Amino acid sequence: MFSVIISILAPVLISVCIGFCWARSGRSYDTGLITSIVTYFGTPCLLFYTLSSVNLPPDALLEMGLAAILANIAFIVIGGLVLAIFRLPQRAYLQTLSFPNVGNVGLPLCYLAFGKEGLTLGVTFFAVFVIFQMTAGAAFVSGSFSPRVIVKMPIIPATILAAFFLFSGTQVPEWLYNTTKLIGDLTIPLMLITLGVSLSRLKVRRFKIPVFLSLLRLGMGFGVGVVLVSLLKLSGPAAGVVILQCSMPAAVFCYLFAQMYNQHPEEVAGIVFVSTALGFCLLPALLLYLL
Repeated sequence: MFSVIISILAPVLISVCIGFCWARSGRSYDTGLITSIVTYFGTPCLLFYTLSSVNLPPDALLEMGLAAILANIAFIVIGGLVLAIFRLPQRAYLQTLSFPNVGNVGLPLCYLAFGKEGLTLGVTFFAVFVIFQMTAGAAFVSGSFSPRVIVKMPIIPATILAAFFLFSGTQVPEWLYNTTKLIGDLTIPLMLITLGVSLSRLKVRRFKIPVFLSLLRLGMGFGVGVVLVSLLKLSGPAAGVVILQCSMPAAVFCYLFAQMYNQHPEEVAGIVFVSTALGFCLLPALLLYLL
């Protein structure tokens, strides 16, 4: 079991360390460019080829989407209540409790722990959270919402196209599958390396609130994941993916939103950094529980 856990964690940690050390050495890394490539090309292609060619029943994917929606609602309700009790600013901190890093960290772990089936289920979970984060999440932090945000999200047409092939039983043209797979396979390593670069650039000066909310993010995530698995009667890779994705640390995008809209960026950076560090420390125990 120890060797299995190491084989799952090593690729993730090494890839993150490559990005972290690369940035710390003073070498240039265009995070904006890489993020754009991943957002507009890599992720939609990854989502399309994994969903359109999956050998899982559509009900399993719909169930995973439902789990993601319920998890998001649970995180918002629990996080909102805790922040209200401690009188902490909702617009700054609720996103860090509501949006776990289901992309940069979650997808690689789903794939390495549960294979192609885990990646497919993880991508489904990820797609729901991305849509929530980029629409409702961004609107909440900024205090405004524009329908253009939804129109500009390439992950939505990719999901619709994949659903057409999946539910109609139509065979994906080989040229389209090979193209999307080639581009989509860039996504996970680029996500991990970019995570390392982003972590190296975070400026953390205050730790009291970040430590408290980081522990809440990880503990709440695991608890909600376990409850959802029991509630939806999930088993096997589906159960593992839900608990794994719910237990991820705060997403890096939370810091970008906080910085963009001046919502306590230093404290949010601290939550992202501390929750990621604690999350990696707790990953062996989490994987031991899941496997």
